[in-house]
Amino acid sequence: MTAYSEAAALRALGTVPDPLSDRDIVSAGRLSDLTFDAGRLRVILGVPPETTQEQGLTVRDAAEQALSGLAGIDQVAVLLTTHKAAPALKPAAPKRTDRNPHPNKRPAGYQGDAHVTKTIAISSAKGGVGKSTVTVGLARALAAQGQRVGILDADIHGPSVPTLLGLAEQLGTRDVEGRRLIVPAEVDGLKAISIGLLTGNDDPVVWRGPMVQGAIARMLWDTDWGALDLLLIDMPPGTGDPQLGLAQDVEPDGAVIVTTPQDLALLDARKGVSMFEKVDIPVIGWVENMAVFICPDCGSEHRIFGEGNLDLPIPKLGSLALSMAMRDARGGYDDLARALLGTLA
Repeated sequence: MTAYSEAAALRALGTVPDPLSDRDIVSAGRLSDLTFDAGRLRVILGVPPETTQEQGLTVRDAAEQALSGLAGIDQVAVLLTTHKAAPALKPAAPKRTDRNPHPNKRPAGYQGDAHVTKTIAISSAKGGVGKSTVTVGLARALAAQGQRVGILDADIHGPSVPTLLGLAEQLGTRDVEGRRLIVPAEVDGLKAISIGLLTGNDDPVVWRGPMVQGAIARMLWDTDWGALDLLLIDMPPGTGDPQLGLAQDVEPDGAVIVTTPQDLALLDARKGVSMFEKVDIPVIGWVENMAVFICPDCGSEHRIFGEGNLDLPIPKLGSLALSMAMRDARGGYDDLARALLGTLA
């Protein structure tokens, strides 16, 4: 008997039209959960509050019909949940500021990012896909091509940039036009800041959402970046407070999605694309990381993570191999850097 295939289930759901857009329910970000157990497949679809009952029932029936004939599936259950729309980009200040340590407001005076030309968020809705390594490798390649580049490590709970860049010392400060600003670390022609350089890499940061959201913005505003062509923001995984804070406070010029060719990673990548679209941040393209493994002994290539259902609704900037050079974020990123610059030209 043919076994159940998650890729086949995703392809089937990709044929179901979304009632509120010209896309399918997968690329529109409606798929919240896909669980298979002992022949039973459970699907949870998140629909906006403005969806009518008739539209919801139509989507549910169409999803069940698309999945019911797939191999290995004995029973299909499609559940609908209603989610709230994304919050406004500039919410009103809370009445009780003592309950919210982050009022979403730039400080007065000189801004540390005043001379940054473009800010790009490097994101993945799923952890473990090599996003931080891609960020550092891309930054080095951009710098080698004459760009003035900075890196803001926005992963508050799991900063990786200090380790990738070989940084350990804590950062100093200096006065700039009457404001005390953080002096970023500089290595390999790059400027960088990370919570790991402010608190120490071994110290856990136990913060709730509003504090995380505020910290990312303040690392942008309160760092003396100087003149930069590009500032890459290494985003934490997920689609929660840090990403919403980015939309509210930082408003980057664009986002790049990093994913591996696994079906689960691609499912989360689609959620990431949908999230950025909802907060009006243009998604420049996506990067397929760990596309192939290159054997260090014989040089042969192996797709150890499979082919995946590579149909993200945004341009593909390039593929990166799993190799020794890529592991150290020190080689193989030149084509990716050129592709990114081409989209920004």
